[in-house]
This record gives sequence, C-alpha cells and structure tokens, in this order.
Amino acid sequence: MTLFTFNVIKVLGFAAVASVISAVWCPFLINFLYKHKLWKKEARIKAISGEDAVIFHNLHKEREITVPRFGGLLILITVVLIVLLFYWFPNLNFLSRSQTWLPLFTLISASLLGFLDDFLQIFGKGKYIGGGLSFKKRLLIVILIAIIGGVWFYSKLGWDVITIPLLGQFSIGIFYIPLFVLVMVATWSGGIIDGLDGLAGGTFASIFGAFTIIAFSQGKVDLAIFCAIITGTLFTFLWFNIPPARFYMGETGTLGLTTVLSVVAFLTDSVFVLPIIAGLLVLETGSVIIQLLSKKFRKKKIFLSAPIHHHFEAIGWPQYKITMRAWILGIVFAIVGVAVRLLG
Repeated sequence: MTLFTFNVIKVLGFAAVASVISAVWCPFLINFLYKHKLWKKEARIKAISGEDAVIFHNLHKEREITVPRFGGLLILITVVLIVLLFYWFPNLNFLSRSQTWLPLFTLISASLLGFLDDFLQIFGKGKYIGGGLSFKKRLLIVILIAIIGGVWFYSKLGWDVITIPLLGQFSIGIFYIPLFVLVMVATWSGGIIDGLDGLAGGTFASIFGAFTIIAFSQGKVDLAIFCAIITGTLFTFLWFNIPPARFYMGETGTLGLTTVLSVVAFLTDSVFVLPIIAGLLVLETGSVIIQLLSKKFRKKKIFLSAPIHHHFEAIGWPQYKITMRAWILGIVFAIVGVAVRLLG
C-alpha cells in the first residue's frame, strides 16, 4: 500500500468514524435537550435594526419555542472525543502544531462562546432573555479570537503571504493580522444561515468537504482529517436536522464552525476562494447588509424579510424547497471554489 493510498483511507476513514460516533450518541443528546426543555422561552420579535420582525415572528413563532438549541454540541464534543481517542496512536494521531492546534483551539473557544450565548437566550434574565449576548459583545470576542489567530500565524508560523488564484502570491507583512481579523468577522457573520431545518447543516457540510479536498491536495493530511471529521459529523447532524428538525445548531454550532472555517482558509492559503466556496454565507450576509442599507437610506425594504432565505419563505416557498435548492447551490459553489484553488 502506497503512502498516498494510506492517507486517502485515513481521511475517508475518519469521516466515517465521525459519522458513526456522532450517530451513536446524538439520540442521547437530543433526549437530554428535550428532557430539560432547552429551547427559547420567547420567540424573537425584533429585527437586527431594532424594529418589530413581524414577518419572521409569524413564520417561526411556534418552532422557536418548541425545538431545542445546542445542536452544535454534537460537532464540538465529537471532534474533541475523536482527538482524544486517537491521540495515543502514532499512525492515526492528527493533532499537530502546524496544522490542527489552531483550528481545534478556535473550534473549542468559539463554540463555548456560542454555548454561553445559547444558554443566556434560554435561561438569561432581564436584557439577556430571548436574545443572549449582545451583538457587540459577541463581535468583540470574535475579534479577540481572530487577533490571537492572526498573531499566531504571523509571529509563530511566520506567514505573511497570500495567494490570489491566477495572479500569484503576494507578501503583505504585518497587514496579514488585520486581514485575518476581517476574514474571520466576515465569515462569522454568515452564521445567520442557521434559520431553516437542514439549511446550515447541508451548507457547512459542502464547505468543509471542499476544504478537506484542498488540504489533502496540499499534503496537509492532518488538516484534511480535521475537516473530514467535521464533515462526517455534519452528515449526522443533518440526519436529525432535516425537516422537521429535532434540534437547531444554535450559536454553539455556527460560531464554532464559521470561525474555524476562516482559520482553515488561511491554513490552506485559500482566503480568496473562501467567498466562492462559502458562497451561500456571502449571499446570506449580503442580503442583510443590503436590507439594512435600503432601510436606512431609502426608508423601505428590498426583501420581505432578511436574510434572504426568510424572504423566500415570506413569498410562499416551502421550507424544504428553499433548503434543497440551497444545498445544490452550496455544492456547486464548493466545486467551483475547489477548482479555482487547484488552478491557483
């Protein structure tokens, strides 16, 4: 057996192991969430701009207070468990300083921040009830995580070069750190895609699947395994999250996945194809920005509800149609992004 074949088996094998392990313990997680009624006690009634979110509230008022959050724990705990299980096997241990330390740290720290936010949305008092941490507090913590990551890349790993596909490599020096912060904050903002049954799970599965291929093509087998484990776990998450969803990813999942996604993009020098691979996140964030700007300067909305998947709901599209069409688009974006990065 050649080394290449062995590495392919390792990557695919870890994805399968992650799917199996997460599938075994996921029912226990779901039972725990329902037993303790870990869903919002009040449905969201305010939009990000402060006015009443009437359309969104009418569409989701029942599901928000009957379906538990914290589904992101499935991803966090499964990844950590697999890291610990295989740490003692030299040929299978994928924890390495240059490839997986930083993504693992980011996943754990950001997921715990998301857990706190989900917890406050359910059990918080006063200003926290139903809303969790304020946007400013979450933004500041994400920026802090991004600064730590950017400094680690620049100072510890000595990285200051970025690749723009078809144009070449460019050294940007100390500006690598603010670029890192900008990319992480922008990617984190795409977490608003967790709004329909199955939407976030399918979207992130195609994205991390794409980065599994990119990392492997660069010989970064440990990082490819890390991405494959997340992808495999997302398949299990999706099994229980398709309509009608048994749980929601919540901030525990979206914060962890979006921030670690930006780290993986830098580790594979794929920052400039990230907007392609994660095209759905770009569309979601862009629709909110356009909506806010239109309401501020034109005093009227462009979309009935934002992000854009809620607009399609409002005009009468069934949720399953929105979700499945998003999956198709996500796979196409991922294929195009991988092709562009390999060309670059």
